[in-house]
Amino acid sequence: MTAVRALVTGATGGIGRAICLALVEQARRDGADIRIAAAASRPGPALDALVAELTAAGAAATGVCGDLTDPDSCAALVAQAGEFCGGLTLLVSNAGASGPGRLADLSVEQWDATFALNVRATWLLARAARPLLAGGGSVVAIASMSGLHPHPGYGAYSPAKAALTMLCRQLAQEWADMGIRVNTVCPGMIRTPLTEAVYRDESVKAQREVLVPLARIGRAEDVAAAVAYLASAGASYVTGQNLVVDGGVADHMLALIPGRPQKAAAT
Repeated sequence: MTAVRALVTGATGGIGRAICLALVEQARRDGADIRIAAAASRPGPALDALVAELTAAGAAATGVCGDLTDPDSCAALVAQAGEFCGGLTLLVSNAGASGPGRLADLSVEQWDATFALNVRATWLLARAARPLLAGGGSVVAIASMSGLHPHPGYGAYSPAKAALTMLCRQLAQEWADMGIRVNTVCPGMIRTPLTEAVYRDESVKAQREVLVPLARIGRAEDVAAAVAYLASAGASYVTGQNLVVDGGVADHMLALIPGRPQKAAAT
């Protein structure tokens, strides 16, 4: 079985941690050796704890740090990961951030910073990793349902996540001849440490759940399972795709329009 050599950015967040653990579990099921470089913006207890957790789970793991809005730092992270892992078979570009701001009032600095982290970083990381991934590697980037539909009040974030999806489709076409697959995962409403404060309010939680056809808020593990699939041999013929993990909420808008005709009675 092919060994897994992975760089995961944004690794200490709820989704990033779940992705790392899901990759370890997938490798265990496949009987594959796995080495993971878990990337964070800075060193600290959270990164140390994750590395210890991954090691205990059976992976060879290390922590790497860098500013993903800096091109040199992106290249350095890939180099460090490749050195530790002995090459790369997988890049998971998970790091990202949203920030409120309407387009009429948004500063150029906020627009540029949002695109630098949510779009440009994936391109720079993937470009640096391309020689290592050639011959069967893959890239999985984490997009957002905010990139599928306009999200009023997040004037830069929605365009950035939409651009990320198109970037990965473009990479998938341009690098297919090198055997590199590139896909995105598009989470919906996910309960993580970052969003926990919202879901502690039972009223808000209930209002959100009623919008989801599957009637629950997503877990970090739901996103991680999608990433593990796209990185696996089971997805070896899948590239340029956006896997939406949202419980059906993004397609549910028409069902919310009052006055829907009822199902016709059986005859």
